[in-house]
Amino acid sequence: MKLIFVKRCRRWPYFEDIALSIVQLRWVLGSLALILALHVPYQATWVVVSSALLLGWRYWLALRQKYNPAIKLPGNLILFPLVILAALGVLYTFGGLAGRDASTALFTLLLAFKVMESRSIRDLTLVVMLAYFLTICTFLFSQALLIAILTIIPLLALTTALISLNETAKQASRDALLSLGGRLVAQALPVMLILFVLFPRAPGPLWGVPRDATRGMTGLADEMRPGSISNLSRSDAVAFRVTFQGKTPDPEQLYWRGPVLWDYDGSVWRSSQIESAPSINILRPDSAPISYTVTLEPHNKPWLLVLDMPVKTGSVGFLTTDFQYQSRQPVRSRIRYEATSALQYHQNSALDDSDRTRALRLPAFGNEKTRALARDWAAQTRKPDELIQKAMRLFANGFSYTLTPPPLGASAVDGFLFNTRKGFCEHYASSFVFLMRAAGVPARVVTGYQGGEFNQLGAYMIVRQTDAHAWAEVWIDGRGWVRVDPTSAVAPQRIQSGISSALPADEPLPALARPSLFRRLNLGWDSINNDWNQWVLGYNQQRQSEFLSKITGSKVSRGDMALWLSCLLIVIVGLIALWVLRPARSGFDAVQTAWIRFQNKLARAGLPRLSAEGPLDFAVRAAQTFPASQPTIEMIVELYLPLRYGTNNSTEAVKQLQRYVNELKTSKSGMR
Repeated sequence: MKLIFVKRCRRWPYFEDIALSIVQLRWVLGSLALILALHVPYQATWVVVSSALLLGWRYWLALRQKYNPAIKLPGNLILFPLVILAALGVLYTFGGLAGRDASTALFTLLLAFKVMESRSIRDLTLVVMLAYFLTICTFLFSQALLIAILTIIPLLALTTALISLNETAKQASRDALLSLGGRLVAQALPVMLILFVLFPRAPGPLWGVPRDATRGMTGLADEMRPGSISNLSRSDAVAFRVTFQGKTPDPEQLYWRGPVLWDYDGSVWRSSQIESAPSINILRPDSAPISYTVTLEPHNKPWLLVLDMPVKTGSVGFLTTDFQYQSRQPVRSRIRYEATSALQYHQNSALDDSDRTRALRLPAFGNEKTRALARDWAAQTRKPDELIQKAMRLFANGFSYTLTPPPLGASAVDGFLFNTRKGFCEHYASSFVFLMRAAGVPARVVTGYQGGEFNQLGAYMIVRQTDAHAWAEVWIDGRGWVRVDPTSAVAPQRIQSGISSALPADEPLPALARPSLFRRLNLGWDSINNDWNQWVLGYNQQRQSEFLSKITGSKVSRGDMALWLSCLLIVIVGLIALWVLRPARSGFDAVQTAWIRFQNKLARAGLPRLSAEGPLDFAVRAAQTFPASQPTIEMIVELYLPLRYGTNNSTEAVKQLQRYVNELKTSKSGMR
């Protein structure tokens, strides 16, 4: 009897090897198109275009196969040379096949080639699984909140495509597939949230940053030449954010200390590596210290920006002899640290002989006019304060502040002071230090940032690359290193109100550097981004411990977190399972209702359906138990299977199924 049923079932569509449908392919290709769109800002243009062309080629072939099944997909003789050509293109573009950019580009192209050879549901299922991974690869380039939000769209599309691939017998509507995909994603959210909050955090990153992940990072360099700071100021990218514990200092007090430049070769100022500070250089605060927390964006350099001058720093870095706060390794990921600074300070110690020599060193030749001017000043007075005032009066008379100064010749300082008289902060800091050294006053250049924009929505300060600045420090016996900002002589509004107030409207400043509606709207978005950075991206081991301890009122161990994690996962997954597997009491369609009536009739007659028994096996056993009703049982199961699992949705077939169920006799003698 069972053999008869199996032979009949071979004619039913549900048990046939159904070919890949155009609808299923469309779902997968649409999902891949969304992923490619997500990678557009980060991938090479030719990689995205080539992948899109391959996907379009595959869809065009599918449309042709719909009307002419004899059309074949391209074989290895066509695809293999194209794969080699794509690999060579990646090798030429990125200089290798390793690294973040090259690996992601190669993976994207190979995934598109995999689609070209996909002929079955199994192949496309593998494509979807690989596409999930390609979607997550977006976070290798950016972990911003907007990227996280946009990533949800292809993830939902891929989940829906996976559902479509499993709908081999039924052709569910687009809305039904999307609804089911959305429910599956929503069911994963509680599990994701629990894992995020309770999964023990490692003290460091799980993997190293790829070598090419630092490409495109902006920030201060360890050298300064004419134009270096002005070029950096054309970027409105966020350098760091600061939260003050107490009152925010006035704008003219906000000097964020970065690299200190000692060595000058006639065109470039350079820094040098200095180990941690010896005890002879002790800073004496003359004002109440200010504490704050800095969230520094990655810039691929060791500088940890602090307010001038730092008196207390954390353990994430070390303080050098010239009061640079530095990390042991380049900052390649967002870092958060606390520091305390004094806005007024002095040093009682004497200047070391080696440092004095470095702070007076100048090239042997060049800038002769500047040297002569400095010698004239030194002949008039040897007091550093008076020499500083002479230089400041010089800059205040006939000089202008601009982002686009004219080019300078071989003697850059002479060209600036006696010819162009137009420059940005690096021009003024460089020429001032040169004048001081030529006059016999130890001096050095300090680069960093000046000012910032306070965001009222988040109660923190934003410091952008636009705020990049350079100033000078001179040594005065009895006071130590004293900050002097030559820019304040020519453009005091730059120090008091920011760069936009010091430059005319035609200067090439970025949009966020000038007051506008867009700038005000950006502050709101930045406040949201800052919360994302602090509580999601910055949810490290320390933050996790603080958060859980605040909830429980006591310190939480890793064992406690593991126990809570296990218990909550069991509860959440159990609740989801109960909801998904709950017995449905209403809302059945006519086919399912008729089948349940069929099962209930047999159960009342002493033949209940076993929990692991499928419709076919149950029908075979029922026909053996009630031989008089065998024809009716065969007709019921032959109608039910294609209606329930196949493509048959005929109203007439449903009516026939209902009629046979009503006519079924469940006694061995044929009685109802």
